[in-house]
Amino acid sequence: MNAPAKLTWSESRFGPDTAHWLPRGPESLLDHIPGEDGLPVIGNTLEQLRDYPGFARRMVAKYGRVYRNNSFGGRSVALHGPEANELIMFDRDKIFSSEQGWGPVLNLLFPRGLMLMDFEKHRADRKVLSVAFKPEPMRHYADSLNEGIRDRVAAWSGKSFQFYPAIKELTLDLAATSFLGIPWGPEADKVNKAFVDMVQASIGVVRRPLPFTAMGRGAKGRAFLVDYFGRMVPERREGAGEDIFSQICRARDDDGNYLPVDAIVDHMNFLMMAAHDTITSSVTTMVWQLARHPEWQDRLREEMLSVAPAGEGVGHNGLGELEMTEWAFKESLRLVPPVPTFPRRALKDFEFGGYRIPAGTSVGVSPAFTHMMEEHWPDPETFDPMRFAPEATRERHKYAWVPFGGGAHMCLGLHFAYMQAKIFFHHVVTTHRIVVRDGYAPEWQMLPIPRPKDGLTVTFEPL
Repeated sequence: MNAPAKLTWSESRFGPDTAHWLPRGPESLLDHIPGEDGLPVIGNTLEQLRDYPGFARRMVAKYGRVYRNNSFGGRSVALHGPEANELIMFDRDKIFSSEQGWGPVLNLLFPRGLMLMDFEKHRADRKVLSVAFKPEPMRHYADSLNEGIRDRVAAWSGKSFQFYPAIKELTLDLAATSFLGIPWGPEADKVNKAFVDMVQASIGVVRRPLPFTAMGRGAKGRAFLVDYFGRMVPERREGAGEDIFSQICRARDDDGNYLPVDAIVDHMNFLMMAAHDTITSSVTTMVWQLARHPEWQDRLREEMLSVAPAGEGVGHNGLGELEMTEWAFKESLRLVPPVPTFPRRALKDFEFGGYRIPAGTSVGVSPAFTHMMEEHWPDPETFDPMRFAPEATRERHKYAWVPFGGGAHMCLGLHFAYMQAKIFFHHVVTTHRIVVRDGYAPEWQMLPIPRPKDGLTVTFEPL
């Protein structure tokens, strides 16, 4: 089915577990699909990094919802719209590999994480990991989040500050307590630094761990965490800790066996990375939208105060009552999805949009594009949480809103994300107004994970 391989996936580039990956076929196999190859060597990489949503809109307008692109090291095929999302995310016929899609970006630093698994192995490990996100552990996490968020919001009160780096630091600290069960302090700082170095390395230009490069620092951070987590697993298995790490250490598979130590280490590395960066981006987006729309602060504050008093936070049992707050969070994720594009690799030939696409092709779908399609989202640039009221969602395509992915790879921690966002905004909105200066319009960098380039300057005015 495949043409002779022009080059193979290299262990030196992607790690030692890639021998089963399909080799790349000749790039001429995609000549029949319309698109652009861009500049020599770098292709369209710079244009995508500069303005990913604008690039996707331009390409769709010129070539349609299926087009060929050349960026980030090779040719790929982009598919757009809810139908494309459903084909690739639901993956009824097991055509698409998440491991081989994300692997070239993440495999050197976050190998064997849940998102880098396919099919039966993914199903089995996901089932084991899900014990950490059941109702009883979630109640414990809610208590921990309330305490940490309350203290930090009090420290921000009355100040003008750059919100993005501040919330990034807070989410790292919250991860240390909720995920690892360690207090804030020097130990948590070392763990947090290792994670930051690993995340920065995952998007570095140099893809080998050479000294004095981001990848070199990332590899050093990974080595530290592999040793750190590995030494702690036996102790956590014997203990009764309620943090996510302890829950996973004690979890057993269908045969009654613990996960191997190296599997626990890899899963913890990946879960910490995925939870930290995406919630940082998502909460920042909602802060910006509420600052732009103070009337929505008032509406959410009224709902929040009906659930719990100002400044006291909301417990796990009250989270379901924050219905409109959840709609506002979902609308923020629609406007700026924390993962703008999802990569996969085709393991078999398939057809879509009138084109036959060969096995071995890198393919991608774009929540950032789908979330702005007028046929599904009238007046798409407008912040309108009422789009997610039950009567509005009833007739909408199931895959028109996909910030958490879909199908078997739907984000395992999505309910943790909702919980953290609701608790955070209850503490902020019931005690403060979020204010930005008149005419302020920060520029956003969309890839790899959206963030305001200037950090987003806001003021938390005490009520």
